Amino acid sequence: MVPKNAPPLALVKTSFMPNICRRLLGLAFVGALMLNVAPASAQTTQAYALEAGDLASRLSQFAQQAGVALVMDSSRLQGLRAPRLQGQYSVQDGFAALLAGQPFQVQSRDQGYVLIALPDSDTLADGAGVQSLASIEVRRNALGDITEGSGTYAAGTIATATRLRLTPRQTPQAISVTTRKQMDDFNLTSIDDVVRHTPGLSIITYDSERTAYEARGFGVQNFQYDGIPTLRDSPYSAGHSLTDTAIYDRVEVLKGASGLLTGSGTPGATINMIRKKPTREFQGYASAGLGTWSNYRGEADFSGPLNESGSLRGRLVGAYQDKKSHLDHYQRQTLVLYGIVEADLTPDTRLTLGADLQDNDPKGSTWGGIPIYDAQGNFNEMDRSFNNGTRWSRWNQYTRSAFATLEHEFDNGWMAKVQLNRLINGYDSELASVAAGNPDPLTGKGTSLWSGRYVGKTVSNTADFYATGPFDLFGREHELVVGAGVSRRRWTNTSYGENSNADVSNYYEWDGRWPRMNWQHLGDDREVTRENGLYVSTRLNLRDDLKLLLGTRYANYNKLEMRETGIWVPYFGAVYDLNDNFSVYASYTNIFQPQSLQDEGGRTLDPLRGDNYEVGLKGEFMGGRLTSSLAYFQLRQDNFGKETGGRTPSGGIAYEATQGVRTHGVELEVAGQLTPQWQMHAGYAYKLSRQDGDKVSTLSPEHQFNIYTTYDFEGDLNGLTLGGGARWQSKTWGDVSRPGSPGKVQHTVAGYWLVDAMARYRFNKNLSATFTVNNLFDKRYYSMFSWYSTYTWGEPRNMMLAVKYQF
Repeated sequence: MVPKNAPPLALVKTSFMPNICRRLLGLAFVGALMLNVAPASAQTTQAYALEAGDLASRLSQFAQQAGVALVMDSSRLQGLRAPRLQGQYSVQDGFAALLAGQPFQVQSRDQGYVLIALPDSDTLADGAGVQSLASIEVRRNALGDITEGSGTYAAGTIATATRLRLTPRQTPQAISVTTRKQMDDFNLTSIDDVVRHTPGLSIITYDSERTAYEARGFGVQNFQYDGIPTLRDSPYSAGHSLTDTAIYDRVEVLKGASGLLTGSGTPGATINMIRKKPTREFQGYASAGLGTWSNYRGEADFSGPLNESGSLRGRLVGAYQDKKSHLDHYQRQTLVLYGIVEADLTPDTRLTLGADLQDNDPKGSTWGGIPIYDAQGNFNEMDRSFNNGTRWSRWNQYTRSAFATLEHEFDNGWMAKVQLNRLINGYDSELASVAAGNPDPLTGKGTSLWSGRYVGKTVSNTADFYATGPFDLFGREHELVVGAGVSRRRWTNTSYGENSNADVSNYYEWDGRWPRMNWQHLGDDREVTRENGLYVSTRLNLRDDLKLLLGTRYANYNKLEMRETGIWVPYFGAVYDLNDNFSVYASYTNIFQPQSLQDEGGRTLDPLRGDNYEVGLKGEFMGGRLTSSLAYFQLRQDNFGKETGGRTPSGGIAYEATQGVRTHGVELEVAGQLTPQWQMHAGYAYKLSRQDGDKVSTLSPEHQFNIYTTYDFEGDLNGLTLGGGARWQSKTWGDVSRPGSPGKVQHTVAGYWLVDAMARYRFNKNLSATFTVNNLFDKRYYSMFSWYSTYTWGEPRNMMLAVKYQF
């Protein structure tokens, strides 16, 4: 049973008004003011007309129409049916009528209602076995609401922006969350997959092992694991963009600058990956999948109590994938393991220990892309299966992570938490690819190999401590976070090269066969980066409908000659509730990034400053199971290094600090349940970036649109889920080298649509099968990397069939 003070996770709450109006207004943001009638009390009666159907769906519909919150685990009602409900009912009588003959009842709680098992019943029959429902667990922690089992694409509370646990509506920044359900529905097994589904984020492909993300005109380099920040180094990629999602509950993307908690970085966005947590009840699943190009994948997940009282809980997750590709002679094997243990040392103190690893072992890795132009200046159109890498080329990447947290809840509502994290991102690459030059269209001559061997890793040690809780001021209760963080990153690298002739006789007959290189040691690199900072954030409850969020970080940074102390990173935000469903907000956030450039006097330029100004409108419906947001933002970068034409005292190129990129844009997003059976995550993003009056960041599109949706059928089709989605992006372009043309020329990649589809059939409460199709219409498209004047084909149509057994 749920304790009286347990915070609800799966809520179905809405004001009493026509559902179709609510959904249309929420989707289109038409009409900021909506008709809201107070929810019915337990004794008030009103008319209902619900047809017989799935019990969980009918309970959700009844709660929605009654305007009350209902906490339940719908997955445990599989196979149960509700009778037709017609006539006048009070809330209690309506629930009782729907549950007639079932071993459950609905009880009133302070925040609504909760579904519980009858005292003399431990099981329920579903036609295919029995299932325990002795208790219902509402799950949240200091990182926010757990999405696993929530059954929705909408996020609950999150803490990525300020360490304060707030709903998306209460957070004065745009934020996108991909829940566990959405990842499962569309087979999103990598962070690349999640990014493709996230409105406002775009992907630039370097080669088979490296992708780069962009948001609001800037590269996304800030990653977090359970809120602990780390930076990704794209040139020496080491596992970040290949991260497997099997171990994660959700992926949060905070748009704009995030210096309050991350310290240094870029202002486009921060990606926060929240790991799965142990459960108090035993649960698990095993799955196996087979896909196009001999793509094999298996997963297993076991979670539950490790002692009789449940004060010790554990979870073990494993995944293995062996996949080939549309690329010739390419294959990648991925191994993922994750283990975590939670221990309640006292009723108020919890210790968590965990570790995870991932190995990515490819064969036939590409390095760079296909030259955009041939030797005559024509588009060099190659087959989508063309692989420019040798058959022995590889870029192995691995991650190792160990973490520990200790948190204590005090009687006055305060909580203190310390988290220690050690993360290793490593690589061992041996690369050679035919990527240099422009091939002659008649003879195939004119190209040569890029080659190199790199072995290295980044070891990051991070400690973070904070305390959070309420305080009273001027007769109102407010919230406060006080914290400190320290990190040390050490990057080591060893480089090797090859001096032999690497000219390719015929580019168009390349099949990857090439003798291994005679590698010669070129040198070693070592960098140590130290950061530390103190931060504070508060949410001031000025009025019932007005909240002011303030914060700041005092940061220090040390990396080689880049030493900065006493950097102040401010945070300002305000949220005003227009009514029960809509809020308007405004915010200013900031982030810094030290740079090593020097002026003519030999002084290092001040850090790059990224300022994010944002205003918007956010909506929340059905107790948070449907959320929407509309944001307008301006992002400014200052202290951008520009060459002066002079020299530094040491003879290097001199720079001066100028205005950097200026970006403005609009982001619109809707996520969650439109009905108890209908899920959707959709968004539109527009951005325009300029520097010195010229458009920049043009490798990412100015316009993007995403929509993904699923529908769970009832009646004769009960157990069937159908879904689909589409992604569209406008044209992109960049300046590249073209034979026969002086200087650079502009190459444009046309915009395109991609359509995906999925279907799942649940045979019973344990067994289901899911079929997904990516690029359903086999669209031929490519992305460009203008720095090297190359392009990379996108994946052709591919499919995956996965069978899953849950228990």
